[in-house]
Amino acid sequence: MAENFDVLLDRKRSDSIKWNVFPEDVLPMWVADMDFLSPPAVIDALTRRVGHGVFGYAAEPEDLQEVVIRWVADQYKMQVEPQHLLFVPGVVTGLNLASRAFLSPAEGLMFQPPIYPPFFEIGRHTGVESHTVDLMRNSDGFYSIDFEALEKGVRPNTRMFLLCNPHNPVGRVFTQKELEQIADFCLRHRLLLCSDEIHCDIIYPGSTHIPVMSLGNEIAQHTIMLIAPSKTFNIAGLGFSVMIIKNEEIMTRMKRTFSGILPHPDLLAVQAARAAYLEGKPWLQELLTYLKGNRDYLYDFVNAEFSGISMTKPEGTFLAWLDCRRMPFGKDPFTFFLKNAKVGLNNGIDFGLAGEGFVRLNYACPRSVLEEGLARMKQAMKGM
Repeated sequence: MAENFDVLLDRKRSDSIKWNVFPEDVLPMWVADMDFLSPPAVIDALTRRVGHGVFGYAAEPEDLQEVVIRWVADQYKMQVEPQHLLFVPGVVTGLNLASRAFLSPAEGLMFQPPIYPPFFEIGRHTGVESHTVDLMRNSDGFYSIDFEALEKGVRPNTRMFLLCNPHNPVGRVFTQKELEQIADFCLRHRLLLCSDEIHCDIIYPGSTHIPVMSLGNEIAQHTIMLIAPSKTFNIAGLGFSVMIIKNEEIMTRMKRTFSGILPHPDLLAVQAARAAYLEGKPWLQELLTYLKGNRDYLYDFVNAEFSGISMTKPEGTFLAWLDCRRMPFGKDPFTFFLKNAKVGLNNGIDFGLAGEGFVRLNYACPRSVLEEGLARMKQAMKGM
């Protein structure tokens, strides 16, 4: 049965961060979760498990590793083995633990703003240095990696490179050539590559997600890859992610760092993840069609109706990066739209200084909600 992503859901009384941060009259289009029901297979699996009524200590399902291995093989054409998998409660958790496991306070990690805000927190949490090199924004608004700047930005004490692919917030899905250059850069400078690939299933026609780990055994032996069903199937609140580590020594060290500190994902998170990866593919295919329609509608609306604001079409994710710097309110578009349009977006400055004058808009919502949000923003700018 075809999914109906146009259904309006009341999330205001569902303990939702997205819908409870702003006042009641603000339409939230910010944090990266979707205003859609999760796949029926996930809901059914959770309903069955809750119906059992006993929630004691639980072992993971016997086939969970095999289910994840098949998903990785089908989606990304990459082969992994059970010993390469480590299940953790979240990708951000994994990034922080990797930093703790492999960096000392005198060392640094490198990443490319504008970027997902928790990347900036990793160094603060673990006491290591953040070595940032901005992505290069071209004249057409398309972002690319400035490899000359990376070479200049790497320092003698840089030890880790954090990759975000697909990139949040700019929506890039990096090409094989770009990823090969990243791999070469990390190998030459002896950097451990920690790759956040949480949006890897939200890819639009014309782009292909390529795990950097899949580019050869040499880079695979220097990479920690993180994926999750959370963005793909709208189950972020259940806390299940996968670390893929092919290097035995790195895996041992990660397990030692986790030991006694981090619990295994809980039994409901495990059931949801298993059902999503096992039975969620048809739902995902319909979701991608709907999201592409929303993306294209948003892009056309911005170009036609938002004079002075621009965006490029995201190649992946369900997040749009709007450049408002030419507008009178260009220094703080977040506050302008919050106060005058009653639309809650993500403030670009939270993604680093390279994000000043930008806002991030989440278009994973029913089309009518997207239309309302854009209409509010257009009305707020009327007469400028």
